[in-house]
Amino acid sequence: MSLQYILNRFFYLTITAFVVSLLVFCITQILPANAATMLLGEYATQDALIALEQKLGLDQPAYIQYFNWISGVVQGDLGTSLRSGLPVSDTIFQALGRSLILAAFSLLAVVIIAIPLGVLAAVHRGKVTDFVVSLISYVGISLPEFVLATLLLVWLTGPEIGMFPASGYVPITESFWNGLWHISLPVITLAIVLTAHVMRMVRSEMADALQTDYVLAARLRGLSATTVLFRHALRNSLLPTITVLALDVGYLIGGIIVVEEIFAFPGIGRLLIVSIQERDLPMIQAGALVMAFTYAIANLAADMAYVYLDRRIQYV
Repeated sequence: MSLQYILNRFFYLTITAFVVSLLVFCITQILPANAATMLLGEYATQDALIALEQKLGLDQPAYIQYFNWISGVVQGDLGTSLRSGLPVSDTIFQALGRSLILAAFSLLAVVIIAIPLGVLAAVHRGKVTDFVVSLISYVGISLPEFVLATLLLVWLTGPEIGMFPASGYVPITESFWNGLWHISLPVITLAIVLTAHVMRMVRSEMADALQTDYVLAARLRGLSATTVLFRHALRNSLLPTITVLALDVGYLIGGIIVVEEIFAFPGIGRLLIVSIQERDLPMIQAGALVMAFTYAIANLAADMAYVYLDRRIQYV
């Protein structure tokens, strides 16, 4: 992968971030209710509303508000929260860090579970094992995350079982096992849904790879079944799986919002929901921009993984 290609991708990332910022700003401008009204309440006097609008710059034309905001973003200033009065950057990146921990453990669980099960189903294609794995994947795909999260919340946190806490957050840096215990239910919810998608992709690609000429040639050379399976077939079948994982990052961004709200997890998804309810425009704009940029970075990482797995792929 050449340096020129990486620079080009970052250039396109910048263009993408600019377009997203413009769209998000335009959408927040047409939200019902004025931010000043949400802060002061519906019974605030007209003079108080006008004074607050002038203080926040809401009385200026939309293009001037956008220019002031985007120029601050370029300089690393995402603005000040209308709800808390704190810098947006501190709040948003703290919440993003928690969400990334949740997403990282979810993806790790998906990789550990989905790839072996997909390989197992492909090796035993058409047998009982394949049927069981396929049935599990169908169940996982058919259950939306809000339904699955609610079922797990009722089942695993009720008085009968009480295996996991219903809500709360403990930083991993303070207590690893206690923090892991508190995020277990959100991770399980996201991992079940994502595992179903990845598992089906691995099974399909692995089944096709096992029928190819290069796998047959590897077997004829006397290589062990394990070497043929993992070094030749699996490595090539993982390329489409990486694409699915990169796309699942986008799903994670959307799914995390629902899961964080259900489990009261203080991540960026729940922060955005509260910000939308309170019409905290700087927080909404910064949150949407950060999430879009995170998704773009995930796609770039997937392209780099292609090169590592298949040396024939070269980006110039």
